[in-house]
Amino acid sequence: MASLKKNYKRMKAIKLLSIVLVATIFVSCNKKAVTKDALKTEIDSVSYAIGMDVGRNVQMSFDEINNDLFMEGYLNTLDSADVLIDKTLAQGLVKSYFQKNREKIMKKQQEAAARKAEAEHAEGKLASETFLEENSTKEGVETTASGLQYIVLKEGEGEKPTATSRVKVHYHGTLIDGTVFDSSVDRGEPSTFGVGQVIKGWTEGLQLMNVGSKYKFFIPQDLAYGATPRGGKIKPFDALIFEVELLEIEE
Repeated sequence: MASLKKNYKRMKAIKLLSIVLVATIFVSCNKKAVTKDALKTEIDSVSYAIGMDVGRNVQMSFDEINNDLFMEGYLNTLDSADVLIDKTLAQGLVKSYFQKNREKIMKKQQEAAARKAEAEHAEGKLASETFLEENSTKEGVETTASGLQYIVLKEGEGEKPTATSRVKVHYHGTLIDGTVFDSSVDRGEPSTFGVGQVIKGWTEGLQLMNVGSKYKFFIPQDLAYGATPRGGKIKPFDALIFEVELLEIEE
């Protein structure tokens, strides 16, 4: 519901900023050509930049849009003449559209964000892929069907957790260059959480372990955080390395 409200607010912002977008689509004699005005002042550059931002937002939310009717709706609203749809009804139509197409819109936005992240972090993505490819050939490294790699450092004799189990673990997480980004070991305090409430690589890996085991996981980006920015030291498409000791399965 929160995402839907956010999308609706974005659409309202798009409508408010559409004036700037339309200003960049002035017509020549055939009403089709786009102006090529020079960016002479600060407001010229800001105007153009806002138009670009609106264009990106529209692109992220719609597979297609009728530009002629978009222009007509804009101009009719300015002169209050020949308006085809009542203002209240128009707002309801926009809201209804987002409600009906919520999943499709969200998927389109996520795909656009992923493309942007991949362009910005292509070098890091390649480094992670190369590391995992080379790591898979090393002695002792096992690889599952999903691409998760692991080494058994110590094999325990207790039970194995399931996807619905709650476990207590000690872990030490690093990037492929050895940078530590999180460690319950360094904090001196184990962590407790649901097996199904963590990244896919953890969910799969923990179910391979018996209580008392210690494994080292090499987790591909698609089983970690993928294109999603995490802030801090983890960048989009980073492969992650964890040493994990399964201490206990809690009731």
